[in-house]
Amino acid sequence: MGEKVYGYHAIEEALKKAGMGSTLYVQRQGGERIEALVMEAKLTGKVAVKKLSKDELERMMPGADVRGAILDLGGPRRGASRLIETSVEEFCERLGEDDGALVLILDGITDPHNLGAILRSADQFGVDLVMIPERRAVQANETVVKVSSGAAQYVPISVVTNLTREIKVLKDNGFWIYGADMAGEDSYSMAFPRRTAIVMGSEGDGISQLVRKNCDHIISIPMQGHIDSLNVSVAAGILLYEFRRPR
Repeated sequence: MGEKVYGYHAIEEALKKAGMGSTLYVQRQGGERIEALVMEAKLTGKVAVKKLSKDELERMMPGADVRGAILDLGGPRRGASRLIETSVEEFCERLGEDDGALVLILDGITDPHNLGAILRSADQFGVDLVMIPERRAVQANETVVKVSSGAAQYVPISVVTNLTREIKVLKDNGFWIYGADMAGEDSYSMAFPRRTAIVMGSEGDGISQLVRKNCDHIISIPMQGHIDSLNVSVAAGILLYEFRRPR
């Protein structure tokens, strides 16, 4: 088997890019939503459909809440289903001289649910590239694709071995780097440049010291509540909106 996708919305999006050799496994008598997926799979002309019992289906992905359907995209592939993968260098080379761009740098996000939610926001706010470290961070796996409701398949992702080195590549190509931290400047009054990279730190420790040293500005979201921080996926969505709002 190849990459497996589960969750109605994630499968619906993955079917749009599924190639030959893909198979949609569905539970017998799965209801209207499952039958709709079956119809979409058949319309692609590329995806086979196989009906299984509930137990057979659940044995394909033990512990996952598959809810009656699993899409096997066929063939081994690193990462999740048909992701748009690129290098930072290739991304910068494709930018025109006057093009603006928004990059989201994730410094050590470890929770797949947070990554999935962040990628969903990244898709909604038109992020041009998401940078994820290869080590000590969750990768875009099946859970991430499901949580993102398929948005992970539309956001270009660069998995890098050295964040600070790639940040330097961005700077050399006209990007300004903004790190998110509670002790930073008020993001609401910030005038972001046309080429901006926003760094979100890990759930527990925030931005690493080495990455922080390479940021041009440290910014924060003004808050008035009784707790001292926002979930990283919520904070990422707010900052992405702040970049797009004046535009």
